[in-house]
Amino acid sequence: MAGLIFLVLGVTLIIGMPIAIGMVVSALTPLLAGGGAGSSINQLITNSFSGADTTPIIAVPLFILAGVIMAEGGLSRKLFSVFAYFVGGLTGGLPCAVILTCLFYGAISGSGPATTAAVGAMAIPFLVELGYDRVFCAGMVATSGGLGVIIPPSIPFVLYSLATGVSTSALFIGGVLPGILIGVFLMFYAVYYCKKHGEDRRKINEKLMELRKQGFGSLLKDSAPALMSPVIVLGGIYGGVVTPTEAACISVFYSLLVSIFFYRTMSYKSVIPCLRGAVKTYAPLCFLLAFATAFGRVLTLLKAPAVISAFILGNFTSSAAVVGIIVVIFLLMGMVMDTGPAIVILAPILLPVVRALGVHPVHFGVIMVCCLSIGLVTPPFGLDLFVASALCDRPPMTIAKMAVPFILAFAVALAAITYFPWLSLALI
Repeated sequence: MAGLIFLVLGVTLIIGMPIAIGMVVSALTPLLAGGGAGSSINQLITNSFSGADTTPIIAVPLFILAGVIMAEGGLSRKLFSVFAYFVGGLTGGLPCAVILTCLFYGAISGSGPATTAAVGAMAIPFLVELGYDRVFCAGMVATSGGLGVIIPPSIPFVLYSLATGVSTSALFIGGVLPGILIGVFLMFYAVYYCKKHGEDRRKINEKLMELRKQGFGSLLKDSAPALMSPVIVLGGIYGGVVTPTEAACISVFYSLLVSIFFYRTMSYKSVIPCLRGAVKTYAPLCFLLAFATAFGRVLTLLKAPAVISAFILGNFTSSAAVVGIIVVIFLLMGMVMDTGPAIVILAPILLPVVRALGVHPVHFGVIMVCCLSIGLVTPPFGLDLFVASALCDRPPMTIAKMAVPFILAFAVALAAITYFPWLSLALI
């Protein structure tokens, strides 16, 4: 029966049915097939409401809203100016400054597409004006945007926590070193590309002179509120002062204060469109999480996780081999499915398997999110590709081809993260 449920889910995805609706149909499959197995309309409704009625889930729309407000407030430009001031004079310095901005902006938005949009809208025209190839810039930003779901606060980590019960704070801490490592590998390739293809140092130096005329003190004063945002939010979580949900609420109010009163890049009237945008982003996730709970409970009643666990453990004894296979599965899933649905479907099923092999649940969560973040920039459904395509007016596949070396650099870092667990666990 469990196999039939997955078959039905696969068919609904292939025919283009929304994932949330596909889960409802799949969860009702035992009832429609006459098997029952705890699948009924009443239980579907009850399980769906219980899946949505949790306090930690509030963190997701709040982090989304904070990211939307900060994007509207233009904080990405403030962050970029600081990083460009320090590394812009080096070979590949400005592309590295863009990657650093994505890395830091990820600590504000928690979303890959949001990071790509906010940083790319500012960085791509700026770099093109300085002589960099437009498609190279788009591919770099699209790949670096994936850091937005790894660097905490991360919306996929919140979803993983909701799906598995693993501590959100521990997942946030576990994503810090892997996110930095991936950023470093991306910067290595950016420097190599710039050495190979050259840069227009005259134009770059002119821009840097304009920036440095402000003086470091003035620049730091102007950028301090943007730099302090992740410090306040994450410091509160790691210091045990606030929960992730409370930190998300603080993030919203802080972003409003900074954007409206300090930078004055937003007006009161701009808040309503931001709220509307956040609701449009979150609404599909809300239904997805609710129905995923019902879907997961039907699978549990059918003992699907136990069957899958027994099959994997019966055929593989090495945790390295099992994790390697799962990484490949995640990479393939990331090509055809968004990060949120993949997590809420796969995490509860596969976590018991890797736990039985001694893999730490936080480490597994980091691996899963890192794999799926690569999916944000891989065709056919990489969201970051479509965002970058709209920003640079080039086809997504053209950007995907230029992004391949960045993806390979990302993959090398992923291999290190997968087989060196201390990268995820050292700070916990």
